[in-house]
Amino acid sequence: MIKIAITGNIASGKSTVQKIIEEHGYSVLDADVAGHEVLDEEQQTIISAFYNEDICTNGGKISREKLGKIVFNDAKKKKTLEQIVHPKIEEKIIDFFNNNTDENFVFVGIPLLFETGMQNLFDKIILVYTNDEIREKRLIERNNYTEEYAKSRLNCQRSQDEKKYLSDYIIYNNGKFEDLEKSVEELLSKLGKGNESA
Repeated sequence: MIKIAITGNIASGKSTVQKIIEEHGYSVLDADVAGHEVLDEEQQTIISAFYNEDICTNGGKISREKLGKIVFNDAKKKKTLEQIVHPKIEEKIIDFFNNNTDENFVFVGIPLLFETGMQNLFDKIILVYTNDEIREKRLIERNNYTEEYAKSRLNCQRSQDEKKYLSDYIIYNNGKFEDLEKSVEELLSKLGKGNESA
């Protein structure tokens, strides 16, 4: 089994790439979804760690939006949350591998792959690369961000150009959906042929 990470900075189209790969019959774990599960499972631990912060909805559940704004603006609090959440996400990734040992390839969509240091869990890394100005425009239109906030979100991740040198495959997503789909299909074909010759 070859374990492949799909990564990409915010608004790069990583989720779309995951969906295309899934539609071709491959097993894909979304680390963001796993992270949301961990927030629910570790709710009491997180609430205790942020006892002096307003991080809950009126119903008493953790608000991802409130929590996100706090940790985005405070590196120490961000680290506190990561120390709770990241080991649990890693456990879910390993469980996913263990539950799919009969597959030739398994994929995990993980946006903060390099930032979390989880690249060692994988055999190959795919980076979805989209020009910064396109990503900024997407954030403003899709998330209703101000230009200033969109830029700050883009700048808080490790640069795409650094990640290019740490990745095995690059999928460029600067054009139409059809172009992206074709690039993904070509890569899946290349992976399949590589596996046949292995």
